[in-house]
Amino acid sequence: MSFFKSFPKVDIDVKDDGNLHKMTDLTKRIRFLDSSKLNYTRFDFYDVRSGETPEFIAHRYYGDAKLHWIILLANNIVDYYNDWPMSVEVFERYVASKYDDVNGIHHYEYTQDSGDTSFTIELPNESATTIPVDATPITNYEYEEAIQNKKRRIRLIQTEYVSKIKKEFEAKMRG
Repeated sequence: MSFFKSFPKVDIDVKDDGNLHKMTDLTKRIRFLDSSKLNYTRFDFYDVRSGETPEFIAHRYYGDAKLHWIILLANNIVDYYNDWPMSVEVFERYVASKYDDVNGIHHYEYTQDSGDTSFTIELPNESATTIPVDATPITNYEYEEAIQNKKRRIRLIQTEYVSKIKKEFEAKMRG
């Protein structure tokens, strides 16, 4: 199944000249229900390695690179460029361009003995007059790296559910 073949077609006057052209309606969006996402028996977890794409993982896991859309759907990835983990090279360039000092302190993290196990002290924070002595400084690089590490941990729908999901997707796209 080609992902975009399931999308409905609409007539659009692209040049505002009265001539209608059939185009794929990319505004239609399907997503998993939150209750489905919480059912971990239908997912395996996978840590994306540097440079791996959804197509690569779909080929490796499902045997079909065209099923990359299932990976994106399962992980609620709408914007590949911002939601998918960066390769090491892209990440290094991104951090270097975002911060004047990649080793500068982004924030502090503090672990306490009771209640919530840890909390973050954001910088600048005028209400935090003192920073606890045993608070851990987190650099800009470490902060961005933690974000990427969260993105690297993805869900893969177990292979036995793929055909059902494909059928449900096609049915929902039809209306």
